[in-house]
Amino acid sequence: MTYARTEPTDQEPDIRARPPLVREFLLVAGLFLAYKFGRRAANGHVEEAFRNAGNVWDLERALHLPGEGAVQGVLLHSQPLIHAANTYYATVHFPATVLFLVWLYWRRPLDYLWSRRILAVLTGGALVLHLLFPLAPPRMLPAAGLVDTGQVYGPTVYGATPATDTMANQFAAMPSLHVGWAVMVAVGLIVATRSRWRWLWLLHPAITLLVVVGTANHYWLDAVVVVALLAVALAALRLPRAARNVPAHLPWAAGDGAVSGGGAHVPAYAVPGAEAAADSYAVGAAHPARTPAGPADPARTPAGAGAGR
Repeated sequence: MTYARTEPTDQEPDIRARPPLVREFLLVAGLFLAYKFGRRAANGHVEEAFRNAGNVWDLERALHLPGEGAVQGVLLHSQPLIHAANTYYATVHFPATVLFLVWLYWRRPLDYLWSRRILAVLTGGALVLHLLFPLAPPRMLPAAGLVDTGQVYGPTVYGATPATDTMANQFAAMPSLHVGWAVMVAVGLIVATRSRWRWLWLLHPAITLLVVVGTANHYWLDAVVVVALLAVALAALRLPRAARNVPAHLPWAAGDGAVSGGGAHVPAYAVPGAEAAADSYAVGAAHPARTPAGPADPARTPAGAGAGR
């Protein structure tokens, strides 16, 4: 019998892997504020933003991508539906990401650290593109012929005109962090959980994509670019092998698959030969070796017992 477990189980989280709460709160809040102020710094490039919008629209048509108006046309058939889409755009994006990070922090500390790093890299890359490539959304582009559903049907998170909007940069459409964060939330939850229903988390980025396109806040290419950025971040920052992947009952495990010794806490995956040792331990457990016999006691050994064999 061979002991093999490659998937984490829903056991209690290792609180030693959980970073300090106050530090994490300040770090995440600081990153968010830096991003918000960075987006505001990209305001004012009106002519460049509309010129880029025209180029993006022409490129999508050259690539034969479906028109954003096809999605919006479906939403506009029902006022409650378009209102629901506007509400989803305005209220789900940030709270869903915060809840995702809070849950990971509490239940999957190692997955939290990985996901937080991915989101930070993705957001930083998006901010650079916002600064280098200001882009007016399709709702502002006359050639697109789309409706600004937020202004017409509500609710909206933007001012009536970019010049009077003091809360957001409306020329930061490329890439779509609504889509990028939603994809990362789904990926993070699929990796961190083992429910057979976990793949349903992909509905979140799918709905988000249809919402951002149908409300004319983003082009298809905005989603394509952010997914490419996310793929680069995922490739650069690999998911670490969690300590909970190592059998807890192995000789070197300190309750959660860690080596304890001299007061230091070392993850089991950092121990050279840990996997080979695990295999040999499992084989030994299934087929215990016989205890070697010691020297025979002459007084208890019948005469000639071993003779002739």
